[in-house]
Amino acid sequence: MATPRVPGPEDERQLELPCGATIDPHEIDLGMREFTCPGGPDADSCGETHAVVTDVHPPSRFFPESLVTILQETIDTEDDFGEFGTPHLMGVVLEEFPEKVVTHDASDDGAVGYSMVWVTDFDARRLHEIIVELVVELMEHAISHAEDDTAVSEFESQMLEFDVSEFVEQYRQQRDFESEHDRAL
Repeated sequence: MATPRVPGPEDERQLELPCGATIDPHEIDLGMREFTCPGGPDADSCGETHAVVTDVHPPSRFFPESLVTILQETIDTEDDFGEFGTPHLMGVVLEEFPEKVVTHDASDDGAVGYSMVWVTDFDARRLHEIIVELVVELMEHAISHAEDDTAVSEFESQMLEFDVSEFVEQYRQQRDFESEHDRAL
């Protein structure tokens, strides 16, 4: 009996992580939020935890649905994704930290369930903080172009009180990020 295998040559199925270790992208499942390199003296890896994001993860992984809706209504995209989403968030992270993020295009691989995957040098919590920080910066830039001085000052005063780390902590507790099943409570 023939042994089933994943299509494509083995060498095309290697994803080099930011730390230099390699994994087979087929090891990444849709519920995965982090990958821990095995580490150890004989391992060709760092032993650290890397955040994993796929294009099918909703942007609500990082922000409440109400903010996601506002971002989708406000930000026009000129690409094949249709509306603002996780690929755009990861694009901002990749632009800011090009040496800390690797991307794998799996659009021709029907065996994985995603089209794009990003693996970062950061763990999932730190990536979450970075994404929130970068979106706040984008919002600050956008509001700076507003003609309403009252709106600008109100936004600036709200941002002085906004604690990214506390927001991420509370949001992750509400979303139940203790397991691979990301769900609202």
